[in-house]
Amino acid sequence: MSSSLTPSSSLTPVSMESPVWDDMDRAMGQMFIMGFEGTEVTPQITNLIEKHHLGTILLTAKNLKTAEQTTKLILDLQTIAHDAGHPVPLAIGLDQENGGVNSLFDETYIRQFPSAMGVAATGSTEMAYDIAKATGQELGAVGINWIMGPCLDVLTNVKNQPLGVRSMGDDPEEVSKFAVAFMKGYNDAGLATCGKHFPSYGNLEFLSSSLDVPVITDSLEQLSLSALVPFRNAISHGVNGMMVGGCAMSSAGVNVMHACLSEQVVDRLLRDDLGFQGVVMSECLEMEALSQNIGVGGGTVMAVNAGCDLVLLCRLFSVQQEAIKYLKLGYEDGAISGYRIRKSLKRVLDLKATCTNWEKALNPPGISSLSTLRPSHTKLSADAYNASITVVRDKERLLPLSNILDSDEEILLLTPLVKPLPASALSKGLAPASVMGSTTPWGKGVSLMSGENVFRELGRSLARKRKGRVLHTSYTAHGVRPSHEKLINRSSAIIIVTADANRNLYQNGFTKHAAMICKSHAMQGAERQEKPMVVVSVSSPYDFALDTTVGTYICTYDFTETALQTLVEVLIGDLAPTGGLPGTLSQNQSHQHTKQHWLVEAFDEDRDTKPLDDLLQTIEQEGPVNQRSELFGCSSSTFLLHNGGIDEAHFVVRNSSTGSLLGFCCTYFFKSTATGVIGAILVDPDRRKLSIGHSLHSRSIRNLLHQGSVKRFQLGSKLPGVFLGIPTNNNVERKRLRRWFGSMGWNAALSRPVSSMILKDLSTWSAPEKVSRSMKHAKVEFELVHGRQYAESIMEHVKTSSRQGVMEVYQLALADQSSCGVIRAKKLQDGRVLGTVVLCSPGASWAEALPALKDTNNITWAISSPVISPSAGEYSTLLQGLILLGIRQVKEQQADAVLLDCVDSDGEFAGLSAMGFTVLHNFEEVSCDADSMSVPA
Repeated sequence: MSSSLTPSSSLTPVSMESPVWDDMDRAMGQMFIMGFEGTEVTPQITNLIEKHHLGTILLTAKNLKTAEQTTKLILDLQTIAHDAGHPVPLAIGLDQENGGVNSLFDETYIRQFPSAMGVAATGSTEMAYDIAKATGQELGAVGINWIMGPCLDVLTNVKNQPLGVRSMGDDPEEVSKFAVAFMKGYNDAGLATCGKHFPSYGNLEFLSSSLDVPVITDSLEQLSLSALVPFRNAISHGVNGMMVGGCAMSSAGVNVMHACLSEQVVDRLLRDDLGFQGVVMSECLEMEALSQNIGVGGGTVMAVNAGCDLVLLCRLFSVQQEAIKYLKLGYEDGAISGYRIRKSLKRVLDLKATCTNWEKALNPPGISSLSTLRPSHTKLSADAYNASITVVRDKERLLPLSNILDSDEEILLLTPLVKPLPASALSKGLAPASVMGSTTPWGKGVSLMSGENVFRELGRSLARKRKGRVLHTSYTAHGVRPSHEKLINRSSAIIIVTADANRNLYQNGFTKHAAMICKSHAMQGAERQEKPMVVVSVSSPYDFALDTTVGTYICTYDFTETALQTLVEVLIGDLAPTGGLPGTLSQNQSHQHTKQHWLVEAFDEDRDTKPLDDLLQTIEQEGPVNQRSELFGCSSSTFLLHNGGIDEAHFVVRNSSTGSLLGFCCTYFFKSTATGVIGAILVDPDRRKLSIGHSLHSRSIRNLLHQGSVKRFQLGSKLPGVFLGIPTNNNVERKRLRRWFGSMGWNAALSRPVSSMILKDLSTWSAPEKVSRSMKHAKVEFELVHGRQYAESIMEHVKTSSRQGVMEVYQLALADQSSCGVIRAKKLQDGRVLGTVVLCSPGASWAEALPALKDTNNITWAISSPVISPSAGEYSTLLQGLILLGIRQVKEQQADAVLLDCVDSDGEFAGLSAMGFTVLHNFEEVSCDADSMSVPA
């Protein structure tokens, strides 16, 4: 792989001292990047180039039909600029991320390569470099000189993120490695690069209105430890440009409405803190949320003053004229300094010097070069897809299908209704979908039951390859219809295709329903009791990566024809897949255990109590001085529940000579939810990195798996309430623990954030007016009850919660009426219980399991285990009402503080904070199906 990051070192910049740049209109023209409608040069774009000195153009799929047409269009644009006296050529930008995001498609001359995540799945940065260079060579041949890539976003939250496979994954270090490889490939092909989408699109929260921009809620510290890592590395390796996103930021220390309009984000964070000195490009100012809330003219001035060198306006000529007008007004009125303009001009000219000059711009290699490149790039495309496709699981050994099916047996292909990808011949005008019930011959007597153009060729190709019948029908949000069930019953094997099922939840539901049908119908004349079912994700691998109820699961990372043809080869056995899941999913898929093993013994209460207390004290003292340890108030008895509904087994690694403990692990099996829990793994700080934790973990998993009825595993426990999951207060430690547990087979990518919270200074506390007011209008009766006489109605209600430990907490509370109580909310109309919480005093029999209650300076009570009925309409109002009444009851007991032992951080955090609660500790609760855990070696 080449280490050069300068595309064309022979290209020299036009001097900033040239008198041509004394014309400020000409200089300001270099500060815009604009697009236009149409596949030919239009009067509008000509006007922008000739009259307004537009310096950079962004082309999209709407401008491009073929490679030959694209070459002519770009040459025409450059010729107009040259004849108009532009001192330097136009920068011509394009999004060409491969996979599903290609602006230029030509079946003859432009090769298709996997998506960014698909490339990461190959595990090869050399492959990434080769693909980027090949893509850059093809784009350079038609006249493109600036690629809008690579995508540097880290999927720190994989749920409901539209970025999907455009990202390289959820591991910042892995994203960094592949991003640098992409950059080198593009640069060595002669293209400038543009990293995106700063500061990260990997964990956005979306609001309901189109006038609301997505929001980044991570703090700057959180971003720095994860999301900003690839941006920092790209900058250190010489990325030429950076696109700043059109997202908001809202967290401690930063409150930004639009990142690309914020000096705090562009000049301070990107320029000063990260040291980026290249070209900064704004998000498109035509986006509705920005144009409606601020206006394009004002947004242009704000973007430039924030530090953007290029202002993007994608389409509308009138809006583009408005932006140019306001930039000039801003300069003339002194709102924008000449120094700012000249600094941006220099950066833009420096970027152009790396990727273009007039000789290159007016003599594009064109079709002849593409013809020469075609054979090697075609082979590279095939190699890339072959190395990318991933068989995540094949528990029942269904692959290849020829192992389980004869050629005369039917396969049913079930596919969702999705739009064709731009990088697909299907988007170029295939015939409309067949009418429901019509038949179309595929191969040998194959019938099309319902039409879906995107996947039609997949069914045809599969039928041709296996020389047998394939039935194909689509499915929608209407779920499994009688026609689907009839086809499932009729077929010998089922293939279900999903595309971003985490965002399109109907696909998840359909797949689960179809799986249930397959499990309940035996195949005649076969020993197998379950009908074979293969699930294929053609986009995000997160659809069913961790759901082991899907026994055979394949990921293609896009659904272009090339990807689907590779899928067919895997299904029929012509290709042995070698791809691996990216990021932490990969660590989960093929984790490697150390060979060093320690003797792990069962915890002996008589022998190990004092040594465990010593170990707890040592670990607590090792923590940060200014941060309250999760082990504060813990003793050996904290971990010993002695509860009939919970089977507990604890393990130690000990020095047999001195009796001291080197490590301790506590496990619990909660019978009510069939959940096996690791409550804590503790290792002497001086003995870490010696595999003690690994040995304890292995023994614990092995013991829990021997519980025949265990259905789920969980990291962290609310009973005892020491560690609710992986601690996240210290982000460096959080990252280390995520990686360690990932190597043990856990996956934190789909974790649930939980917190313990505390309300102090009860003597001065008063209820927020808004909460009190909403309680008055709620048609709900709140009451505090004690004792087992209320157990029947309360426990019936609590059964609606599947959370580990909740049932047991209520049983303990009802049995200890002198120190505990239950607040319940009942519907006025029928007396039905809608919600409950538990009150626990520091003198309760089970308070030992809540060490946070042990504060020698304050009397602290706990509000625990809120359970809200699924049928309750106003969840937040009801929860706040229960907690409000709990606070009042505790205050009457002359308590100083109230502890909320476990709350969902991503749900009710804001409402509870408004009531006065502050975070005590943050955690990530990680769980998985028992089937996904194997007995460790």
